[in-house]
Amino acid sequence: MAIEKVKAYFAEKGMAERILEFDVSSATVELAAKALGCEPAHIAKTLGFVDGEGCLLVVAAGDAKVDNRRFRDEFGMKAKMLPFDQVEALIGHAVGGVCPFAVNPGVPVYLDESLKRFEIVYPAAGSSNSTVRLTLSELEQFSGAVKWVNVCKGWREEEL
Repeated sequence: MAIEKVKAYFAEKGMAERILEFDVSSATVELAAKALGCEPAHIAKTLGFVDGEGCLLVVAAGDAKVDNRRFRDEFGMKAKMLPFDQVEALIGHAVGGVCPFAVNPGVPVYLDESLKRFEIVYPAAGSSNSTVRLTLSELEQFSGAVKWVNVCKGWREEEL
């Protein structure tokens, strides 16, 4: 199970105690925010996109939406979400628990600037009822992010 991979990964970093598991689902931004008692924006959702024969991940704030033009400008391709039936095979985590930790080799992770508004964020931890509490610098470090990108909309003051 993917959460076991994530737990082992964080145990290697001495941070296994940071993983939170719930008795309820946290498979969506709204459910995760409800389980945590926080605003949906603080949930760091991990989105998987088709990239040739593989995929890439973008971690964004829970209230952000992918901007197709920005995505194309950044990655040189259309933003096409991974088909449901390919998510686990390509990423290593099932839908509802997709996170940027302990992913399959060769899956690049990018962090969206929408997250930079927060000191603490809550990405999933490999299952549909888990999360991990991280600072932005911890998220950057433990996700192995390639870089920060600006591919989302709907979260900036001027866009609301």
